[in-house]
Amino acid sequence: MKIIKTIAISTFIAATSLLCDAREFQDWSNFRRYHDSNTEVKALPAAERQVVFLGNSITDNWARFRPDFFKQNGYIGRGISGQTTYQFLSRFREDVINLGPRIVVINAATNDVAENTHPYVEDMTVDNISSLIELAQANGITPVLTTTLPAASFGWRKEITGSSDKIAALNKRLEALAKEKGILFVDYYSRLVNPGDETRALNPAYTNDGVHPTEAGYAVMESIIHPVLQNLLAK
Repeated sequence: MKIIKTIAISTFIAATSLLCDAREFQDWSNFRRYHDSNTEVKALPAAERQVVFLGNSITDNWARFRPDFFKQNGYIGRGISGQTTYQFLSRFREDVINLGPRIVVINAATNDVAENTHPYVEDMTVDNISSLIELAQANGITPVLTTTLPAASFGWRKEITGSSDKIAALNKRLEALAKEKGILFVDYYSRLVNPGDETRALNPAYTNDGVHPTEAGYAVMESIIHPVLQNLLAK
């Protein structure tokens, strides 16, 4: 009996240890990424945190490559590489709502199409983005929806095909969604797609890998989004 009890206790301890390890490392939404920064942002004057840019690596790189654009305008970057709209929904309160911005700029779905976390289902991606918009509006934050950037393929997911068609179709749905929700829809796609290229790839003048903009690409995006945001903030 004593041996059985000893085995049971050992099994319990081992199971508890595994659960603790799982709790420590299963941060699917990557809340740890901005935990400390969010605390600092909340302490900033309102004028220095008026706009949050929510996104994936495209937004993540933007804030890293062009920090002055964010700092000088009171813009806060909340992009996390590799993330899908499913993950955006999970961290939206921590990384957007709780920061108290006036505006959130949503750039999403590149990784949905690349199937980073789920098989790509256009309806579900649109529903996720619709939920992000509704969460923002319910909390007094003005959402600005942007196009998914062009991408003919994904270097890390070479088995994914038809991405250009999927992105073009999705952008039509997003434009209709923005109209339905009564919010601004900002078109990066038309300025960044390779003109005259039937594959509808990201213009090589603005990218090194076909998915992520270079600084030149971000300069184009800034020229599009900044006037829109300044007009909104002036109201």
